[in-house]
Amino acid sequence: MSEMAEAIRQLIQEKGYSEDSVRQIIEKALKAAYKKTYGTDENAVVQFNEDMSDVSIYSKKVVIDGVYDPVREIELEEAREKYSEDIEEGMEILILEDPKSFDRGAVATGKQSAHQSLNEDYKKTLMNEYKDKVGEVIIGYYQREKNGNIFVDLGNAGKVEGFLPLKYQSKLEYYEKDSRIRALIVEVQPTSTGIQLVLSRSDPKLVEQLLETEVPEIADGTVEVVKTVRDAGYRTKFAVTTKSEGIDPVGACVGLKGSRIQNVIRALEGEKIDVLKWDPDPSVFIKNALSPAQVQKVLIMDADKRQALAIVEESQFSLAIGKQGQNVRLANKLCDWNIDVKTVEQAAEMDLSQFNTIQTAQNLFNNDGVEDQVIENNEESEDITTIAQLPGVSAEVADALKAAGIEGIEDFVDAYDGGNMSVEGISAEEIEAVNTIIHDNFEFVTEDEEAADETEETAEEYTCPECGAPITVDMTKCPNCGIELSFEEVEE
Repeated sequence: MSEMAEAIRQLIQEKGYSEDSVRQIIEKALKAAYKKTYGTDENAVVQFNEDMSDVSIYSKKVVIDGVYDPVREIELEEAREKYSEDIEEGMEILILEDPKSFDRGAVATGKQSAHQSLNEDYKKTLMNEYKDKVGEVIIGYYQREKNGNIFVDLGNAGKVEGFLPLKYQSKLEYYEKDSRIRALIVEVQPTSTGIQLVLSRSDPKLVEQLLETEVPEIADGTVEVVKTVRDAGYRTKFAVTTKSEGIDPVGACVGLKGSRIQNVIRALEGEKIDVLKWDPDPSVFIKNALSPAQVQKVLIMDADKRQALAIVEESQFSLAIGKQGQNVRLANKLCDWNIDVKTVEQAAEMDLSQFNTIQTAQNLFNNDGVEDQVIENNEESEDITTIAQLPGVSAEVADALKAAGIEGIEDFVDAYDGGNMSVEGISAEEIEAVNTIIHDNFEFVTEDEEAADETEETAEEYTCPECGAPITVDMTKCPNCGIELSFEEVEE
């Protein structure tokens, strides 16, 4: 069994198989050969020595006087003669088998079983190794093409093959023999000889991964990529944000003189990339998303249906729409809004009096010197007092706020605290949306302003009896002629 011992050593030390997998593979192969020789493997016993350096196979037979099944039974006299005089009838003994005595067909069956098991085990090992790499970028080289699909050499002696389908290729890229290809792993699937990594050059996540390698602020989480949309080969738009004060997320991605973003553009073979700032206010975000066009104003036409109107100067109209509608189409996907673009002249012909731009709640709460605010209902909102009554607020959000003790409009405004509000079960974006809806439906004034209004309403005006100039009850002299004044209350 020295050849077997050497095979075991190579599998464990050189091929990297675990002892358990080698044990199972060899046991399965020996039993397959045994079964091919004797017609069954139910009484076959495979044993390994302690250091896994060798293996033996035995036939387990019952000692009997008068054998009917020579595969499972052995004559008492033969057992005593060959093995031990102490053997008794009915005992079970293990008889060592020599695999070389198996017929050639049995040996071939054993080898086939071993090879099959080894391949399956190797593929399973590779699958476990690469399944966690989905979403990562890998580098390979153009090998061959078939029906538009490209096969990529990734090394590993052909056990791991890269496959770049036509549908996942960038539209404007062309590859030649041995061209270097950097692509995103999107799927891992087994093949007859190993595994195949399905690659993509069109996935938006490829841009995000390339950005992460170029922008340390993204890698360490200081800058977050909120969303990326892409028309592969032509243009990519991605929105970024940060929670760290003093950091410009767009500037961090672009880099000094555009150095960082240019490296990504080169990796994408010259594809245009728009880096823009995410904003919780949809009107601001839509305006940013239509970059590089300059948008004059964004009107929210229907918040429930997420329909918006972007108004631009005539000179910016083509840029906002983009070639074959590409720019506005990508902006739609990025913002998840249906954006209609009109020129100033076109918008002037529309009745837009009922629509107002959505202002950010942050601006409304950051007025210097304003501490306390009073809510005054607009005419159309006179009957609205609770969050649940607000248009555009879902029942789930209203219920979550109510559970947190925030049911009324004033409760929400008091708890909002300039945007530093946290409620379990509700995202920051949903809280910001509620705040925006409140400020679209209500007018906010300070308590000082309200008191001043009340004073103005209650103050009575009089005229000077001497010159006729306007005077008030708090005056002691006429500001016009200087006559002394006194006021007496007359009972009716």
